[in-house]
Amino acid sequence: MSTISTFRRFASLVTAVIGLLVLSETATAADRIKVLIVDGQNNHNWKATTPILKEFLEKSGRFTVDVATTPPNKQPAEAWDNFRPKFSDYGAVLSNYNGELWPAPVQRSLEAYVAGGGGLVIVHAANNAFPEWEQFNKMIGLGWRGASYGNRITLDRAGKVVETAKGEGPGAGHGSQHDFSIVVRDRENPVMQGIPAEWMHAKDELYHGQRGPAESMHILATAFSDKRTGGTDAHEPMVWWIPYGKGKVFTTLMGHSEHSMHCVGFQTIVERGTEWVATGKVTIPVPARFPSPTEVLTTESK
Repeated sequence: MSTISTFRRFASLVTAVIGLLVLSETATAADRIKVLIVDGQNNHNWKATTPILKEFLEKSGRFTVDVATTPPNKQPAEAWDNFRPKFSDYGAVLSNYNGELWPAPVQRSLEAYVAGGGGLVIVHAANNAFPEWEQFNKMIGLGWRGASYGNRITLDRAGKVVETAKGEGPGAGHGSQHDFSIVVRDRENPVMQGIPAEWMHAKDELYHGQRGPAESMHILATAFSDKRTGGTDAHEPMVWWIPYGKGKVFTTLMGHSEHSMHCVGFQTIVERGTEWVATGKVTIPVPARFPSPTEVLTTESK
């Protein structure tokens, strides 16, 4: 065989291999879940935390992430005219928003999206939003509301659900920020499978006294709200999900600050929760290095 023929065969082989690699990369990209983060108003530092959420979701290799930013607070009504996210383009929507009520068409769009099978993820202060939006309160189950708003759900020391009636007990609040232990309550849920039964979360606000309809609420994890840190002496829900129509709404109350979001446990929960509400399955593995029951582990300390 001539040198030219050999070269041609080699070139064809290289071309074929490159083609396969390109096709493989294209297929991998096509398999990624499209996620939309909504931000723009929050009593927390969304300008710092949205980039963290976007970065670790994309770094997992499972997601591509877009961001929809609302107008700033107290703008004229016409400033909202161009805020019309097309939720249906995404496998999951993640809210990092706590501010003014969205325009009615956006509210109806989100309701239809989730009811039709879409996934919604609520992070920390995003559950503070929209007390006047009835369907949103049904989606999140519990929110940052006063004691007169609705029922409260906690767990007792034996792990039994305790329901405190509207108007009784504390409303929403939190004590001093600190590291605290997360206890997994549902080991069978796909998000929680393989995650240690107990692990330490990095310094955060431990919300307590959340209120709402809490209909069909599935508690996945709790944290003990210690009176010594300004808490309630109860096991407060930290991670849960609620079915809404054909869709799922996944809430984590963790994630107050940049440091809180660097917690390996927090990032794992958000990644796996986002994948689950979008697809009904979880393929993202639990990291080999994960917070222990006594020690925090963050991406800053790895």
